[in-house]
This record gives sequence, C-alpha cells and structure tokens, in this order.
Amino acid sequence: MEFALIIAAAFGAGVLNTIAGGGTFLTFPALVFIGVPPIIANATSAIAVFPGYLGGALGFRDELGRVDRALLLRLCGVTLIGGLIGSLLLLVSSNEAFSMVVPFLLLAATLAFLFGDKIRAWATAKSHAVTPNGTLGLLLVSIYGGYFNGGLGIVLLALFALWGMSNIHEMNGLKIGLSFVLSTISVAVFAIGGLVAWQYALGMMVASTLGGYAGAPLARALPKSVVRAVIAIVGFGMSGVFFWRLLG
Repeated sequence: MEFALIIAAAFGAGVLNTIAGGGTFLTFPALVFIGVPPIIANATSAIAVFPGYLGGALGFRDELGRVDRALLLRLCGVTLIGGLIGSLLLLVSSNEAFSMVVPFLLLAATLAFLFGDKIRAWATAKSHAVTPNGTLGLLLVSIYGGYFNGGLGIVLLALFALWGMSNIHEMNGLKIGLSFVLSTISVAVFAIGGLVAWQYALGMMVASTLGGYAGAPLARALPKSVVRAVIAIVGFGMSGVFFWRLLG
C-alpha cells in the first residue's frame, strides 16, 4: 500500500508538472507520510521528477536554440553554482531544522503559484531595472531550487520577466532548461551524499514520466481555473499538515 501511494503520487506529480507545475506538493508529502525522513524525502522527490525536466528540455530545444549561446552558458554556470550551494545546504541540514522550514516553503510555493500571473506582471512592469547580466537573482533562485524545488518554475518565470523577456515560449524553454541543469547537480549531490531512498526513487521516476506523458492531453483540455483550484487545495492542505506536525 505504501509503494502504491508513492507511485500514485509520482504519477500525479508528472501530470501536474506537465499541466502547470506543483508536482512536489504530491511526492514530498507522500514520502514523509510513509515514514521517510524529511530531508531524504525532499531529495528523493527531486530525483523522482528529474526525468520530466530532461523531456521538457528536449521538447523546448528550438526555443533554447534562440538564446544567445554565450548568455545561455553563463546562465547555466550560475544555475549550477546556486544549485550546488542549495543542495549542499540540504546535505548539512538536520531533519529537525528542515522540518521547521518546510511548512513555510510549501506555503510560499503555493502562494507563488496562485499569484504567479500577478508576480510576472509586476516583474514585467519593473523590467527596466534588471538585465540578464545581473545574475544575482538567478543565483538566489537557484540556491532555493537546490534546497527545495517547490514553486521554482514560477519564480524563474518572474525573474525572466524582470529581465525584460516577453516571449512566453522562450521563457518556458529557458525555465525548463535551467531547471534541468539545476536538477542535474542536485541529483548528483543527493546521490553522492546518500540522501536518496532508491527503493522508492526508481519506481517514482518511471511513474512521473508516464504521468508527464498522460498530462499532455489534460493540459489542453482542463480550464486553468480547475488546475489552479486543485493545486491550491493540495498546496494549502499540505502546508497545513506540516504546520500541524511542527506545532504538534
């Protein structure tokens, strides 16, 4: 039953990530629910959704090809550094310390998703203030993504809008490409650090990949309001559960 639960969560995460993002809201709590320590659950969750980033990066290769090569390499380098820092921070964190910040991270990720459009609109209005050459923002976002992946895509899109980008397809391509780069270094650090519950991770990787494929037709059919409602319910619900665990 436990294995069935995490496989179902991984499949649902693949579907959600294809439709709008938010798969972490399913995989991470499911692993904690079956008794996996929070830090290992977070690392295993990152491993579980990793194949989807690779598929997405390949799917957006045309859009990525339009980004200046030197700029893309520089952004990838910054993302690698930030992802490494965030992953190492997780590596040295205790389960107690991580458990204290998880409810706040889940809540922040949920709010970032729900208000993503407004965040991007605000960022677009301020787009004269930041350029892609100012990569401090990307470094900070990458550190967050290496430590806790939830809501990363929304934050990256807002950052790109701050840079003055406006083509949503190119923004999504760059988002998924940098997410893949970040996840690559995170996966390596977590694997070397022994944070991955491989007995769960391998099956979850297959399930999330299948979910991602199955989510494509749903992404075309479901109204955005339905998707937002589902993720809001799951996100706020999981935030509440972890706040309760923290206070209890």
